[in-house]
Amino acid sequence: MSDSVIAPPPMVTVPVVGGGHFPVRRVYCVGRNYADHAREMGADPSREPPFFFSKPRDALTLSSEVPYPPATSDLHHEVELVLALKAGGSNLSPDHTPDLIYGAAPGVDLTRRDLQAIAKKSGRPWDMAKGFDASAPIGMITRGASVDAGSISLSVNGQVRQSGDLDQMTWSAAEILSHLSSLVTLEPGDLIFTGTPAGVGPLVVGDQVDVQIAGLTPLSFTLADRSPQ
Repeated sequence: MSDSVIAPPPMVTVPVVGGGHFPVRRVYCVGRNYADHAREMGADPSREPPFFFSKPRDALTLSSEVPYPPATSDLHHEVELVLALKAGGSNLSPDHTPDLIYGAAPGVDLTRRDLQAIAKKSGRPWDMAKGFDASAPIGMITRGASVDAGSISLSVNGQVRQSGDLDQMTWSAAEILSHLSSLVTLEPGDLIFTGTPAGVGPLVVGDQVDVQIAGLTPLSFTLADRSPQ
């Protein structure tokens, strides 16, 4: 008999192309990892080392309908390649990190931009701007997918908003994992959102979002009204 005082939370998993499910441990995100996006956010990409933030794993959503979140009137899309790790470690060199990667998936980092701006101005954490419910739509994981080059794009209602190539990342997948492993011990089940190209912008209820990353199964969802509380 379990001695848990409440029912344990359900396991969070992401489906894998061809069958099976990938159990998720942690979700890390890289900030401003494309030079053009860094510039559009007012940063200087030539001077900035990688920095990281997290989302709770239950922020991941596979639903075709994603609710528009409360407490914002400026929800933004950020298309990203997501790495799925099969192994981990700490203080790893870039040469060793490719062996950690199980596969990759398309993802979107939804951001309450107005709350983020307030947090930045006040020197406060970004948690409520980035880690809210259903803030991380994700597609199926493709095992052994290429993570170093290939097109990445996001369209809203059939119009391309973001378009780039994975080889435009300031820090490669190997470098991201190396840097991150110097800060935390990486483990199997970790997901890493690797940053977004330029063109981030607002979404409204009813918008249809379509994500394409070369070699990966596309991701699509619609922004829906929030359920009544």
